[in-house]
Amino acid sequence: MGSLESGISLKRAGSRNERNPFLNRPRSRFSRFLLFKKLDYLQWICTVVVFLFFVVFFQMYLPGSVMDKSQDSFLEDKDLVYGELRYLKEMGGLDFGEDIRLEPRKLLEKFQRENKVLNLESSSGFNRSQHRFQYRKPQLALVFADLLVDPQQLLMVTIATALREIGYAIQVYSLEDGPVHNVWQSIGVPVSVLQVNSNEIGVDWLNYDGILVSSLEAKGVFSSFMQEPFKSIPLIWTIHERTLAVRSRQFTSSGQIELVNNWKKVFSRATVVVFPNYALPMIYSAFDTGNYYVIPGSPAEAWKGENAMNLYKDNQRVKMGYGPDEVLIAIVGSQFMYRGLWLEHAIVLQALLPLFTDFSSDTNSNSHPKIIILSGDSTSNYSMAVERITHNLKYPSGVVKHVAVDGDVDSVLSMTDIVIYGSFLEEPSFPEILIKAMCLGKPIIAPDLSNIRKYVDDRVNSYLFPKENIKVLTQIILQVISKGKLSPLARNIASIGSGTVKNLMVRETVEGYALLLENVLKLPSEVAPPKAVMELPSKLKEEWQWNLFEGFLNSTFEDRSSKFLNKLEEQWNHSQKERSGSLLDTNDSFSYEIWEEEKKMQIINIKRRREEQELKDRTDQPRGTWEDVYRSAKRADRLRNDLHERDERELERTGQPLCIYEPYFGEGTWPFLHHNSLYRGIGLVS
Repeated sequence: MGSLESGISLKRAGSRNERNPFLNRPRSRFSRFLLFKKLDYLQWICTVVVFLFFVVFFQMYLPGSVMDKSQDSFLEDKDLVYGELRYLKEMGGLDFGEDIRLEPRKLLEKFQRENKVLNLESSSGFNRSQHRFQYRKPQLALVFADLLVDPQQLLMVTIATALREIGYAIQVYSLEDGPVHNVWQSIGVPVSVLQVNSNEIGVDWLNYDGILVSSLEAKGVFSSFMQEPFKSIPLIWTIHERTLAVRSRQFTSSGQIELVNNWKKVFSRATVVVFPNYALPMIYSAFDTGNYYVIPGSPAEAWKGENAMNLYKDNQRVKMGYGPDEVLIAIVGSQFMYRGLWLEHAIVLQALLPLFTDFSSDTNSNSHPKIIILSGDSTSNYSMAVERITHNLKYPSGVVKHVAVDGDVDSVLSMTDIVIYGSFLEEPSFPEILIKAMCLGKPIIAPDLSNIRKYVDDRVNSYLFPKENIKVLTQIILQVISKGKLSPLARNIASIGSGTVKNLMVRETVEGYALLLENVLKLPSEVAPPKAVMELPSKLKEEWQWNLFEGFLNSTFEDRSSKFLNKLEEQWNHSQKERSGSLLDTNDSFSYEIWEEEKKMQIINIKRRREEQELKDRTDQPRGTWEDVYRSAKRADRLRNDLHERDERELERTGQPLCIYEPYFGEGTWPFLHHNSLYRGIGLVS
C-alpha cells in the first residue's frame, strides 16, 4: 500500500507539472508554506486587515503625527480656547495664513544677471576688462506732477539727499510749481517747471542715466518717455495711491477697456514700478507686466497722525454711539484676507473674556468695555461670522461690533483706547495698520512675529505676546486696563511708540532705492560709479528730513489722485465722442469715386518719379580728363583745409580730443529740435 500511494502521488505531480510548466520552478519556503497549508482567501483578508490596523495604531504615536494632532486640537484645549469654539473646525478655518506667500518678483536678480552678461560680453569683445574714466557723476531726473506739500515730497527729498551723498547728480522736473520748490533748492537740487504745450515736453532725457517718476498724476510726462529716442532710458515709477486700482474695476464694468489698456501701456513703459507696501501690487494686479517691486516705508502715516487726532478728537465717539468714558478696544488684523482670520479673531476674543467677569451680574452693556473688530469689507458676510463667534463665546449683546476696513479706518482708530493685532500671519514688513495706530498714540498689543519684533520692543513701545501662548494676552490686557481705565504705564508706552514710528523703516527705504538704482542703471564708461550705500552717514538713514518741512507739518493735504482721474476720464470720454462724431461726418461725405481717383493719381506720380530716377541713372555724365579730375580733388582738399577739417590721423598727431556727433532720432526730440542743434556731441577723453 505504501508503494501504491507513493506511485499515485508521483503520477499526479507529474501530470500537474506537464499542464503547468511554470510550477517546475523551485519554490521558496514561504510559497511552499502557503501552497501546502492551503490558506484560503478569507484568511488572507483577515491578515491584511490586522496588518493595516497595527500600522495605523503605531502611526498615531509617531512624532510627526503628534505635532499634527496638537495643531488640530488647538481649539480643544480648555485652557486655551474652550469648547464653544469647536464649531470653527467645521468652517475649515484652522490655518493661520501659512499658505500665503508674499514675494515680489525677483527683479534685482534679473537685472544682476543682465549686467553680468553685459560685462562678460564687453570684456570678451575687446579682450580686456572694462575701464571707467570717471569723467562725470551719474545723472538722475526726478519728475513730479506738482511741487505741493505732501508726504511723497518728504519721501523723495529724503531719498534724494542720500543719493547725492553717495555720488548721484539730481535734477527735479515738475509739471506745476509749488511751495516745495524752495525745499529742493535749499538742498542744492536745481528745479525746472516744465512747459507742456499740446502734450509736447522739450527736454532731452538722453542727458540722464535714469529717471524717477513720482505718483500717478505724472502720467502726462510718459508721452515723452514712450517715444524714441527715450524708450530705452531706465525709468522707476513710484506709486502710493490706491485710487486707480479701485477705479479700474469701474472702467472695466462700464466698458472703458481702451482706457484700461492705455494705463497698461504706461505701466509697461516703466522699468520698475515701486510700491511702498505689499498690498498695492496685489490691488494693481490688472496692470502687472512683471515689473512690480516693493520698497517698504513711507512717512505718510506719521504725517497724518497728529492732524487725524485733532480732526477726530471730539465727536467721533458720539457718531459711533459710544460714551466718552467707555474703554474701546480695536482688534485689527492683516490686510490680506485668508481663511484662518476668523479663528484668530475668535482666539483673541476668547482671551479678552476675563475682562467681562466682573460685569457678569450686570446686564447693562453700557458698563462693559467695547470691542471693535476692524476687518473685511462692507460687501462680505464677515459681520455674520463675528456675531456667531460672540454668541458662542457668550459675550453680552452689543459689546462686540464689526466695522469694515474699506471705511474711514483713521476715524475708528482715533477713538479707540487700545489696538490689538489679531493676526498670526508672518508678513514681509511691519503691518501698516499698526503704524496708523502708533501714529495716533495708541498702545498696541501684538504677537511677537519676526517683522513686528524687529521694529518694536516689548513693554518699551508696545506689548508683545507669543502666539503659541494666548494666556499672555489675557495677562497683558488685564494690566493695560486698570479699574476701567487705561493704566499710566500703557499711556507711557503709547507715547514712546508714537515717537518710534515717526521714523520707522527709513533705512529700508533709502537702502532699497540705492540698491535698485545700482542694479537698474547701466552706466557708461565715462560715469563714476556711486559709492556703496553702507558708506552713508547713519543720520541720513535713521530719520526722514522733517527739519526741511517744519513749516508745513501742521498743514493738511488731500489726495489729488481722484480729481486727476476724474479729469482724465472726462477728457477721454470727450475725445471718444469727437472721434465717433468725426467718423460719422466722414462716412456721410465720403465718396468712393473720389477715393479711387486719388488712388490712381498717386500711382501715376509714383511711376513717373521712378522712371525719371532710372533715366537719370542711365544718362552718361561727362567726367572730363584725368587732369580735370585731379584738379577737382586738390580743390576739395584745399576747401577742407580752409574749413579746418582734419582726419583721425591728424587729430592723433596733434593730440586734440575726438568728438563723435550723434544725430537725434525719434519723435520725442521734435519739440526742441527747432531750438537746439540737430545732433548731440559725445566727447571721448583718453
